[in-house]
Amino acid sequence: MNCKVIAIENQKGGTGKSTTALNLGVGLKMKGKKVLLIDADPQGSLSISLGIKRPDELDVSLATLMSKVIDNKPFDDDYGIIHCNEGIDLMPCNVELSGIESYLFTVMSRECIMRTYVNQIKKNYDYILIDCTPSLGLLPINAFVAADSIIVPSQPRILSTKGLDLLLRTYSQVKRGINPELKTDGILFTMVDARTVNDRSVIESMRETFGMKINVFDTFIPTSVRVTEANMEGKSIFAYDNKCKVADAYRNLTKEVLDIAAREKARLRNDGSR
Repeated sequence: MNCKVIAIENQKGGTGKSTTALNLGVGLKMKGKKVLLIDADPQGSLSISLGIKRPDELDVSLATLMSKVIDNKPFDDDYGIIHCNEGIDLMPCNVELSGIESYLFTVMSRECIMRTYVNQIKKNYDYILIDCTPSLGLLPINAFVAADSIIVPSQPRILSTKGLDLLLRTYSQVKRGINPELKTDGILFTMVDARTVNDRSVIESMRETFGMKINVFDTFIPTSVRVTEANMEGKSIFAYDNKCKVADAYRNLTKEVLDIAAREKARLRNDGSR
């Protein structure tokens, strides 16, 4: 099985990373893909959005698995993975991961701990989506090292977009120094109110600024109270309100992500036949 690993990251909080990880993951599952979501944010937002009410009470989380990798202890592929109602798998997270991040500074090959875990389990999946913490510390760097590509959710607000240069600089450093195969799938605009001049102008400006270097998804995710309601219910937008505009948007995003993967595979086949 040829698995693609995507890190979903923006160092600014509140840009819809967890919502995107959840709904893109379910969207891919609905297209017949086997999907694992990895919650790599100590706040556990993705875990909570999947119905894990008290992630801090879990016996096994991502922190547990990373500790086993650090200590070179064996573990089964399925260890700690939760099989969720909507047909996707989850490696949950809780506040213990904050302690792991601090400990990583003392560990050899500290940027590669998550990759070791992902490499063991990726044979079981078509897609692994990593929901990153809103920072540019060792946890997101671990996710970048483990990933094949990144998706950057961003609100169409000036303050939300100003930090993209810093994020892309970190991406470039990881690509240059540790993971030369890392790519950017694109910038995804979230919480968009297309009726406002501000949102439309910021999106247009971003397409002009970054569009020549980095893909900007054609799809944008509209702002809607339905997303908050779905998260509170522990459901994807598809399970909560399959006919709303946000569900349509995530269906379109899923198609774009699958098209990107198909183009990559075609290019690899062409390169291999030369």
